[in-house]
This record gives sequence, C-alpha cells and structure tokens, in this order.
Amino acid sequence: MRTLIYTAFVSLDGVVDSPGGGTPTEAHRSGGWTYRDIEFVPEAYELKGRETDEATALMFGRASYEAFSPLWPDMADFAALKDLPKYVVSSTLDQAALVDNWGENTILRSLEDVARLKETDGGPIVVHGSATLARNLSDAGLIDRYHLLVFPILLGAGKRMFSDTDKAKQILKVVESETYANGIVKLVYDVVR
Repeated sequence: MRTLIYTAFVSLDGVVDSPGGGTPTEAHRSGGWTYRDIEFVPEAYELKGRETDEATALMFGRASYEAFSPLWPDMADFAALKDLPKYVVSSTLDQAALVDNWGENTILRSLEDVARLKETDGGPIVVHGSATLARNLSDAGLIDRYHLLVFPILLGAGKRMFSDTDKAKQILKVVESETYANGIVKLVYDVVR
C-alpha cells in the first residue's frame, strides 16, 4: 500500500491558501505570505527537499494542477519532480488540459480512484497545494501523513487546511517536530489507524 502525504505551508490559523503568491489563481489578499512576511531561514525548508527526494508520484486537485503545470516543468527548483507520475483528482478536467512536458499525467475522477491507487505497489505520493482536495482526502481518511511547516502568522481569511465536516476523530502521532529561528515550526504527523 502506498503512503499518501499531504504537505503544506500553513498559517497558525490554518490557512494554506496562496503561500507563494505570484500566480493568477493565487488572488488571496495576503498571497505570498510565506516569503514576503517571514524571514528566510534555509534549514526550515529541509523537509521540502526530503519530500522531493522521497516522492514517487505527485497528486493535485484541478486548480493546483492548472496553476503549477505551466510553471513547474521548466523550473530548476522542481527539476527532480518533472518525470514523476502526476495524478490530478478532478471530476471536470478534460484530458486535453493535461500538459505533455511533465511526466505521465493521469486524471482520477473520484476519491474511490484515489483509494484504489493507494492500494497499488510503489512509494509515497505527495499532495502539494490542493486545499480542497486535501480537505476531502482528510475527511475520507485517505491521508497517511502530514508534512506541515506552520508559519507564525494569522491571515484571517483564505482556504483552510481542514474542513468543518462532522467526522470521527483521528489520532495523529508526532514523527518529527522542530522550531526554527524565524518562528516556523516543522510538524510531521502519521495518522494512527
């Protein structure tokens, strides 16, 4: 069974929306909050490099795929991810919208398709961005691990990491934690099953 990892930059009030800013889809009033408002400390981002090394596939919701697919294939920072398989979870995305210069791209039409993918052989699948997808995956009990960089900022508005859905509690086990000089806290949790 494959491990599904949700990775996020998250504000203290749970917002994961528009951390990098700079793309047309990131119109959040505080877009760019991870780089503009918090001092850069390289060691705080070590987790991101490790994710890149360990990922065997990436997963996106439609909106994040449409934001990242025109940019990431040609960016040096994401060169190691270029040839990895990409899964886009969308009930509306047309096959013609998939890019052809970013490895194998597959559309999954439902959370049941995600569950079936997780049952296959292979390594970790990392979900980047994709707030709506992440909430749905969490509600369905499909996320196995969270990689969170929590920023010392309150944004007050934006897409939240977790939904308000009334569901059974989930227990998380801390695998790693560290606080950096700029106030960012790394939290890695496994979902206890």
